[in-house]
Amino acid sequence: MNLHSHLPTNAWLNVGECVTVRGGHSTILLGGEHPFTSSVGRQQKTGESVLVIKGPQGRINRAVWGPLNTTIVSAGEDAVIRIWDSETGKLLKESDKETGHKKTVTSLSKSIDGSHFITGSLDKSAKLWDIRSLTLIKTYVTERPVNAVAMSPLLDHVCND
Repeated sequence: MNLHSHLPTNAWLNVGECVTVRGGHSTILLGGEHPFTSSVGRQQKTGESVLVIKGPQGRINRAVWGPLNTTIVSAGEDAVIRIWDSETGKLLKESDKETGHKKTVTSLSKSIDGSHFITGSLDKSAKLWDIRSLTLIKTYVTERPVNAVAMSPLLDHVCND
């Protein structure tokens, strides 16, 4: 991993354990260590988590840094998108059942400018969201469950698998 890059770097440690490194920093976001838990950072000497974020149920499948690295956006088995304060671990917002996904969220990808993110789900849809307000912008319906999503830097194209 390149800890000095200005772009987030993702790596997989073990099955279900995603690591996202904050661009330009050495703070690491680990997901999937325990049911619905993400750890933010590690003490250099002890290896202890600096902050642990816990949700109500299921497992976090994906997590990305929000604008200015002040928030964390997470999604997982319970189909709810959550935005957390990255300093305190406090839950700030979560998607509602009406507009959100109906089944497990399998993928989450942030736009290059950090203003939007897209999620993919087993409910056969991909959804485009505003990252600050957690407002649903558009739903893309597919014929099969969505396993992966990606966004064009121009925001005109969305790709899902």
